Parts: sequence; C-alpha cells; structure tokens
Amino acid sequence: MKRLVIDSRAVVKNLEVMRKHSGGATLYAVLTGDAHGAGLEKMALLLREHGVTRFAISEAEEAKVLRKAGLVEEELLMLRSTADREELEALVDLGVVCSIGSAEAGMALNALAEDRSTVAEAHVQIDSGMGYGGFVLNEPDKILSVFRNLQNVAISGVYTYFQSASTKARTVAAQLEEFNAVVRQIQSAGFETGVVHAAGSFSTIRYDFSHLDAVRVGSALLGRCKRSKDDGLQKVGFCEASVEDIRWLPAGHAVGYENPVRLRKPTRVATLAVGYQNGVGVAAPRPTGLRGALRRWRGKDLPAVRVAGQKARILGRVGAMETLVDVTGLRCSGGDLAQVELDPLFAKGMPLEYR
Repeated sequence: MKRLVIDSRAVVKNLEVMRKHSGGATLYAVLTGDAHGAGLEKMALLLREHGVTRFAISEAEEAKVLRKAGLVEEELLMLRSTADREELEALVDLGVVCSIGSAEAGMALNALAEDRSTVAEAHVQIDSGMGYGGFVLNEPDKILSVFRNLQNVAISGVYTYFQSASTKARTVAAQLEEFNAVVRQIQSAGFETGVVHAAGSFSTIRYDFSHLDAVRVGSALLGRCKRSKDDGLQKVGFCEASVEDIRWLPAGHAVGYENPVRLRKPTRVATLAVGYQNGVGVAAPRPTGLRGALRRWRGKDLPAVRVAGQKARILGRVGAMETLVDVTGLRCSGGDLAQVELDPLFAKGMPLEYR
C-alpha cells in the first residue's frame, strides 16, 4: 500500500502566510502542473473554500477541469500566450482570461472573438529576459498595437516573469524597473493597464517592492519554493507506505545498488514498497565535492522517514521500487505505516488523499 498525502491544514497555513507576505496585493493561486502535483481539482476547491477567487493555469484542459468542478465565477488566467485556434476556442468557451505575448497571438484571439461577435479578455505578457514568451521590452509599438488595434479584446492586465529568483534585490529591482517603464509607456499613451503583476512565490516572500497589484503564488502553497529564512511556510506532501517486510541482515552485508552500503553491524531492515519510480528522493539535493560527501555521510541528502511514528534512517540509495530503512531498536512490524517525505511534483503511481 502506498499513497500521496496532502495535509490540508498545512496548505491553508501556507496560504495565510503568503497573504501576509503579499501585503494586500491580489493573490493568484498558480495551479499549473496539476497544482504542482498536489491535485488540480482538490487543491482548487480547498483554496476557494478559504477565499481564493483567482487562479492561474497553463492548459485549456486545466480550465475545463476547474469549471466542471464548480469554479464557475472564479477568474482563470492562462499564463501562456497561444495563437492556436483550437486552443483559443476552448479558452474562450470556458471564459478564461487569455495571455497575449505576440502580435500573432493577439490577432488570432481578436479574429476569434470577432467571428463570434464577442469580446475576449486578456492580459498582455511582457518578456523581461526569460525568452519563454511575451513582447520584448524594446518593442513598445507592438505592445501598444495590442491596445490600439484589437477591437474585440479587452485588456485587463499586464504581467511579466522575473528572470530568476535572485537573492540580490538590486537585480530584481532593475528588471522590475524595466517592466514598469513599459507599463508607464502604455499608461502615457492613454490606455488602462488593468492588473499589473510580476512576482512569483519567492519574490512575494523576499521583495515587498515587487508586489505591484497582484502576486502569483504556486509552489509556496506547498512550501516548496525557493525558501527564505523564517518565511513561515510548511512543507506539504508525503508518501504513506506500509512496511512490507522486516529482516535481520548480518554485518558486512551490502545494501543498495551502485556503490552499496556495507552494514557495520547486524541490522534490522524494513522494506517499503516505494522507490524513485514513485518520486522518493528524486528532488533531494545532490551536492558534489567534500560538502556533498559530508551530506551523504550524514544522510542529509535523503528524504526523512518515520516508521510507526518513529524516526528511521534510509539505508543505501533509494531503489526503483523499494526503499530500505534501518529499524533496529524501533517497535514496528509488517503492515505498520511509514511516512516518507515526498515532493508532490515528482510523485507518480500513487492515489492522492487530502487530510
């Protein structure tokens, strides 16, 4: 038996923490990648229950799932510019706020809305250096043409992404100023920009000046964004697996594959039927050199494990389908439950349960 468990109370706690960090800016809950592996529908319903009304997605199918789940009045923002007619039709049908990051995408959305005798809503995406999408900073004429020429598109926001979650405030501030200069150009031309947003999870925590009108919070809801000391977040998500078997192995016995560990003394070993194919240990840091060797020697690059509520230590490397744990001196038996720290983003092959 194995399953991915999401602690609802921890998610809500993280939401409260991020609201405090946002300083009153509007909060978009980013649910891309199946809500970072935590389950799109269940996460959205939990967040809505606690007052979230704006959500960001990256696929039309995600919007379909959320609308079907009952999120009918809530705003859904597509965080990806697209000129694909079929995809745009689905987004407009579902009442999604689209993104326009190129002249082609803008014309495609406008043509679709015109054909339907309607007005589509969109945010303008600005590329501040990542290159994944959006108008580049030095093409103001193309940006302004979206406001001037797309008669069937209502622009309700302008946004960008920071190039990196830099720990240097001046780097983020410089990039933000370039973005704000574009926003001012739009406003100086007589157009309303709507909701202006740039900050993701880490920037929301670290840089108050980056909040603008809204912030986009995704991985922070699971406590798995780039962290800041004393940020108040809790890590969310663990694998719950039963102890399949327990054996005594003699001193000197090899445990694991590729540079296996040699047991120094007789060891009581429990087998958990969960491994890296399920995501266990996949997201663990793997530093190299002396620092990496010390971390491996101390077991700090392996996920935390509790067997029957007691701390336990993983032996050797995590296997494809099983994980071996030292339970010498612990009170446990076959069938007991073990909890293994697991980033939901990497979890595979397990049912999902919210508690």
